[in-house]
Amino acid sequence: MSETPGQPGPEEPDEPQNPFKGTPFEGLFGGAAGGAGGAGGFPGFPAGGGMPDLSQLFGQLQALMQPYDGPLNWDVALDLARKTVAQRPDPSVTQRQKDAVADAVQLADHWLDDTTAFPSGVKTATAWSRAEWLVNTLDVWKVLVEPVAQSSVNAMSTQLPEEMKAMAGPMMGFLGKAVGALYANQAGSGLGQLAGDVLSVSDIGVPLTEPGRAALLPTNIAPFAEGLGVSEDDVLLFLALREAAHQRLFAGVSWLRDHVIGAVRDYATGVEINLDAIQQRVQEQLQGLDMNNPEELQKAFETGMFELPESPQQKAALERLEIVLALVEGWVDEVVGLATAERMPAAAKLQEAVRRRRAAGGPAEQTFATLVGLELRPRRLRDAATLWGSLRTRQGIEARDGVWMSPALLPTAKDLDDPLGFREGAEAPAALTEDDFDAELRKLLEGGGESGDTPDAE
Repeated sequence: MSETPGQPGPEEPDEPQNPFKGTPFEGLFGGAAGGAGGAGGFPGFPAGGGMPDLSQLFGQLQALMQPYDGPLNWDVALDLARKTVAQRPDPSVTQRQKDAVADAVQLADHWLDDTTAFPSGVKTATAWSRAEWLVNTLDVWKVLVEPVAQSSVNAMSTQLPEEMKAMAGPMMGFLGKAVGALYANQAGSGLGQLAGDVLSVSDIGVPLTEPGRAALLPTNIAPFAEGLGVSEDDVLLFLALREAAHQRLFAGVSWLRDHVIGAVRDYATGVEINLDAIQQRVQEQLQGLDMNNPEELQKAFETGMFELPESPQQKAALERLEIVLALVEGWVDEVVGLATAERMPAAAKLQEAVRRRRAAGGPAEQTFATLVGLELRPRRLRDAATLWGSLRTRQGIEARDGVWMSPALLPTAKDLDDPLGFREGAEAPAALTEDDFDAELRKLLEGGGESGDTPDAE
């Protein structure tokens, strides 16, 4: 179910890494003022140079001049996302597929009843097409992406030297719109491509819909299942278990959704333009670089020559986000592994396939790195699963799930470094009846925790 205790993971730097690398948020949260100059580029200009597509360029310029509210034009982004989705077959889901998903989630919830103290969090369960995933998750993407775009626009107007502002003059307003157009282009392209790769609404670890709305994407599950040597029914049930487990956790822990989304927004608001730091980074990259060698130049750009250094606020938000996402995914691994241990022989193979996919990042996740990148470091995920499993073995399911009562009780990065030692000296809680435990847990959860670390609401 979890990695062999004590098995070392890959060497990793001490500084917090971007947990969004390799999934939906990397480019906007991975540097370059959140990715405004990322791989998405401005539409109409070929990535490899050459003559631009003038019709597309003028069309985008026309869209740029249209009035819109907020830091980016979501009408343009959604239109591009839909066109991106339409480039590949996206059949409407059948009633049979909807029924199959609903039945799988219902069975999954039944299996999970014995593995966690949290009750079912699923209110509805169905199958979605890629286009339906796009429409149904858009409101949350706005919450996640807009702060990044707004921070970049604000940074241009507040952090640039006064002489540069004076030179730009009335162009500053247009430049803000141009940045908004770049973000709209990247958001639309990234969301459209991600729609072609996600397996469920909870696939990336961030809650993308209102609580209780479970959904799987059969069109994307089919290619994931190819070559695994596992029956389609087992694949669907395993993914339904993961979806139902995510729903239980986010429904049962009232502060968790705001905690995760708040960390994303905290990172976004920490964008700073430090021209001296950028200049120093570029100079370091150019030292010893053969300017006549196109391959060396390309490699220099790909390794982040112009990436913005992370501010202290961003580093703190990333560390908080990395830990909580690892804990969420590790908890899901733990309860799903417990539920399938004696029921599904293929579960171990499917769990490893999900972990490898998350670690490597699917094709859409790699492309979507220009938007907001979301990769959990594999060692952190495995350590979190080991921590939850060890705590459950020593103190029981109630003690394991009770850690989620408040963010102040959550394991830290230091705890993940020694997952088997978490609360090693603590005693298991006194025996409670099921009703007593549920009442106490509900009281704490509804209070949102009283720690000063409790995150603000959206």
